[in-house]
Amino acid sequence: MYTAVLIIPTGIGARIGGYAGDGIPVVRALSGVCDRLITHPNVLNAAQLYWSDPNIFYVEGLGLDRFAAGRWGLRPVVQNRVGLLLDAGIEPELRLRHLQAADAMRGSLGLGLTEYVVTDAPLGVQLRTAASGASWGTLDNPGSLLRGAKRLIEEAGAEAIAVVARFPEESPEQLQDYRSGSGVDAIAGAEAVISHLIVREFGIPAAHAPALSPLPPEPNLSPRAAAEELGYTFLPCVLMGLSRAPQFVPAEDCRPQDLRSPDVDVVIVPEGACGGSAILSWSQGATQIITVAENSTQMRCPAASLGIEALSVRSYLEAIGAIAAHRSGVHPPSLQPQIAPLTHL
Repeated sequence: MYTAVLIIPTGIGARIGGYAGDGIPVVRALSGVCDRLITHPNVLNAAQLYWSDPNIFYVEGLGLDRFAAGRWGLRPVVQNRVGLLLDAGIEPELRLRHLQAADAMRGSLGLGLTEYVVTDAPLGVQLRTAASGASWGTLDNPGSLLRGAKRLIEEAGAEAIAVVARFPEESPEQLQDYRSGSGVDAIAGAEAVISHLIVREFGIPAAHAPALSPLPPEPNLSPRAAAEELGYTFLPCVLMGLSRAPQFVPAEDCRPQDLRSPDVDVVIVPEGACGGSAILSWSQGATQIITVAENSTQMRCPAASLGIEALSVRSYLEAIGAIAAHRSGVHPPSLQPQIAPLTHL
């Protein structure tokens, strides 16, 4: 089974995959040239839009890091019971919108959800921007988040957790840049903090959808950001992804059918974003690393600067061709019109 991993890190202004699910076309194309494609919520989440396929695995970022390091395996599931955790800071009308979205996913798509829980205190999300331009954030009450998740797991039997936190409104400048398709997603870094906390504490799939006030129509909206304009909530894609997200299994408990880090044949990552834990882990083994130059980001961490051997390609279209060659056992330079002769060692 040929297995690929697509990584587009969160909140770093990726030209492709840094907006509202605009990495999904890449996912769809890549999934056609491999048996299994593993990626993370930042790539697949598109508010009320989503794409589900049996060979696409939705794996939260911290879980992906631990999988890459060989600490966890991935166990495919038929369906998870998803617990919904709502921030006490969400206004009543906005809370109702999210509950109705969850009911729509139950009634129209047949997803299995548990009872929902409201946190015992507002989470108090704070947005931050690093000197690099990447976004991150903090929580005033992380304990409230973890207590709510624990109730869903222990009392409602949740196998995955969807969190909706009330986010502060972005600055007009940041919002305008993002909606025009030229800025960094200012909320993505804080979203990652929320899901990482739950995955680290409980070892089950988790993802986050922000609760934000509806925005006025924008005539100059970028198609890459347009998915977020379709309704009042970003929750449907999260529930869809978590409903079939593989469970995390300690490496020592893996069964033959579970996926493990050495099963990964190839990892695709933006050219300047090679400093993440998962890439560093896979670079130590036989996994082929492919970097995509066209997908520029705010990061300046290419493979060569870290001593990582990688195949550099210009675009995701070229990456798809490189994967097809790799899977067929064809050395990519053999596909070029000029091949240098062998040299003496």
